[in-house]
Amino acid sequence: MQISRAGEYGVLGLLHLARQPAGLPVMIDAVSRGVTIPKSFLAKIFQDLAKAGLLRSQRGAGGGFILARPPTKISILEVIEAIDGKIALQRCLGEGPDCEKRESCALCGLFEEAQDRLKEVFRNTSLADLASRQSHAEASFAAKSAAKSTLRSAGSTCAPPGRLPATASQSIAFRPRPKFIPAI
Repeated sequence: MQISRAGEYGVLGLLHLARQPAGLPVMIDAVSRGVTIPKSFLAKIFQDLAKAGLLRSQRGAGGGFILARPPTKISILEVIEAIDGKIALQRCLGEGPDCEKRESCALCGLFEEAQDRLKEVFRNTSLADLASRQSHAEASFAAKSAAKSTLRSAGSTCAPPGRLPATASQSIAFRPRPKFIPAI
């Protein structure tokens, strides 16, 4: 089982909306640019999300898309299943089980346990939770980038190992080493 690109893009599109001021409609162009998803593909995904009641559109000047509920009340599971349908790790766990041995198969039981845990994680993660994670990830990335930039700029005056920087070698006068003379 793999979450489709449309499912992933649906989550990213709603995540973008969740990070905007509440109730402020956002044009599809702005969402598309914000998450680097082709506008036409995102428009189709947003239609599915609107049909599922997760998104509302407002027409006219100042229109756009807004979340139908607060980000704290929309789970990632709802978004994925609105686009991809019910999550099923294996054919024996689908809506119309395609496995005659499901009730007596240990492997089907293991798949079911794994599927339940996956769905639980998605069900217990709201768009607000994901927005918070995104903010933390961006802040961490920015801090790491700034640290690397500082190291690079500080490192630009460093000389290769075994050599002094030109300014330091110019300021140190060359003095020959005194010869060692053994005491008599």
